[in-house]
Amino acid sequence: IDLREVSQKSKLHPKPEGLALQYGTAGFRTDAKHLDHIMFRMGLLATLRSKKTKSTIGVMVTASHNPEEDNGVKLIDPMGEMVTAVWEGYATQLANTEQDSLLKELKDIIEKEDIDMSEPASIYVGKDTRPSGASLSRAVLDGVSSLGGKTHDYGLVTTPQLHYMVCCCNTHGCYGSPTVEGYYQKLSQAFLQLTQNASNRTDDQKRLLVDGANGIGALKMREMEPFLRSKLQVVLSNDSSSGKLNHMCGADYVKVQQKAPQGMNMGVGECCCSFDGDADRIVYYYTDSKGCFHLLDGDKIATLISTYLKELLTQAGLNLQIAVVQTAYANGSSTRYLEDVMKVAVCCTKTGVKHLHHAAQEYDIGVYFEANGHGTVSSLKRAVKLLESTINLINQTVGDAISDMLVIETVLAIRGMSVQDWHAIYTDLPNRQLKVTVSDRRVIDTTDAERRAVTPEGLQDAIDSLVKKYKTARSFVRPSGTEDVVRVYAEADTQENADRLAHEVSLAVYRLAEGVGDEPKPLH
Repeated sequence: IDLREVSQKSKLHPKPEGLALQYGTAGFRTDAKHLDHIMFRMGLLATLRSKKTKSTIGVMVTASHNPEEDNGVKLIDPMGEMVTAVWEGYATQLANTEQDSLLKELKDIIEKEDIDMSEPASIYVGKDTRPSGASLSRAVLDGVSSLGGKTHDYGLVTTPQLHYMVCCCNTHGCYGSPTVEGYYQKLSQAFLQLTQNASNRTDDQKRLLVDGANGIGALKMREMEPFLRSKLQVVLSNDSSSGKLNHMCGADYVKVQQKAPQGMNMGVGECCCSFDGDADRIVYYYTDSKGCFHLLDGDKIATLISTYLKELLTQAGLNLQIAVVQTAYANGSSTRYLEDVMKVAVCCTKTGVKHLHHAAQEYDIGVYFEANGHGTVSSLKRAVKLLESTINLINQTVGDAISDMLVIETVLAIRGMSVQDWHAIYTDLPNRQLKVTVSDRRVIDTTDAERRAVTPEGLQDAIDSLVKKYKTARSFVRPSGTEDVVRVYAEADTQENADRLAHEVSLAVYRLAEGVGDEPKPLH
């Protein structure tokens, strides 16, 4: 194996000594200043993955909902899915190898995976609007070319668009045409076809306020508008012409702060939504006549879409199993509504998109949305014309804010529902999320899809007895995937009780799991 060119080029992308990063659910993510060597090495790894799978692999340069100064990188597997766990391990090893052992590490992966280095390699690269994206994506291209791989640089695209391109390429056009135009055409044609069935919509009903998080989603929404032929009238704010990416705007801000983004002029009752920084998450919201803010998160979106699909299946006389996959964070009201009222199967899995996606694929139709607004519908069996356009409208590879927005608008239009009607399907139980800093998050181990703590001893018993004090209450704790904190979730019949329960559970964590700093203060 000739790695001379890698040896030469890697000197242009040196690794700072001692810097260690972990490839997590969202790939690598940190301050853009520390990422040059990582990007070069992910170019190398993507090339090996391409040779191994004999397929095109994607490399997306983005840090999603993180601040503008940060950046990151995610690898995309042949069918547009996240890269496998074993290769996530290789990514971490390769990223953290000191400069002088890089070639040895590469050779190890090549041998372990038995990669034929004479195979061609093809890599699709994309980036979001961060200023650091240009030089960092060049480092990726450098890595690919030093192993003789071919690249197609898509430049500025949303994360889901790059997932779509990779899937189109590897299905030889069956999934669609691997261009941005192909993406807009596929989605808009399906949207126009479906909304034909909802003919008497007023201009008000076609109007949607979109917060583009001052990111790539805003640019791509602008490009897509003409394809929608004013059947959806998008009013775009935070369109990246003046504001800073994700600053006081975007899906994550709205979800966490439970309030409208800055820079958006919302009329009473107007239907609004926010994308995140790379447009793979979406949340909806509106304010009522009393000025109260109402959020429709991933649980509400999953409920809307799954109940619509269930109706379609019934009309078509299809006996297919539809299920909603949730995490422990899903609001208890949504679970009860789906199971008891809609008779839709609900399955609970560990937090993180790859766990949800994997579980969704076990069903004929699997719908999953994390509460934060990342989700999609997977494994749709193409059975009937009615479903066909819905299938085309959904980016089945990954959560996609633009595609999800069009699906939601379609369902609301066909059912003649307002955002208020949708919000009223069920009422969320009041809940509270807190975090407790601990010296080592690994002292907490969980089971039952993260809903019960196994260690430290006595913690789960403490949580159980605290939960018993309140009505319709539940609470769970889980270690963060990224930092030494333990996340606490609690819900109960009133906000005050949810806050109390969350605080009491936080205290139990602090005392039994070696909390750091001052003990948690009550919220009231």
